[in-house]
Amino acid sequence: MKKKVLIVVDMQEDFVSGSLGTKEAQAIVPRVAEKAAHFDGTVIFTLDTHGADYLKTQEGRILPVPHCIKGTAGHRLVPELENLAERLGAEKVEKEAFGSLALAGKLEKVRDTIESVELVGLCTDICVVSNALIIKAAPPEVAVLVHSHCCAGVTPHSHGAALETMRSSQVKIL
Repeated sequence: MKKKVLIVVDMQEDFVSGSLGTKEAQAIVPRVAEKAAHFDGTVIFTLDTHGADYLKTQEGRILPVPHCIKGTAGHRLVPELENLAERLGAEKVEKEAFGSLALAGKLEKVRDTIESVELVGLCTDICVVSNALIIKAAPPEVAVLVHSHCCAGVTPHSHGAALETMRSSQVKIL
């Protein structure tokens, strides 16, 4: 029997209530926690991960707001999801870029055992879309789904645009 995988993307302190937090990100926390707590399959959490040299990186020069620096409070999952990840014994995948090639590679290796990959989290228009498209390309016959009500973008407009981009790339938007 094939299994389902849920990827909870970057639900970290800095993206929810920290340096890059938004009211939209705060609003989805209960829905993401509910989805992950009752998911019938494997749950994996991603962590946007930067070093102390963040401002010297390409991303840091374009977005000069230090965030998700490894070892800081902002790098941690929000408490509701940190506690859930511990209870589930869920894997956490650190990623240094918007999308994770390592995560897609792991899914590619077990693609014959996967029915679908579902994504929720932050930010729809940066890391969710990047991971959805990479995963869609890695095991192309595996269904990729995004729960729009469990995602938030940098702005509501960019959230909608990212959903349309994913939809046009055969990612199912729920």
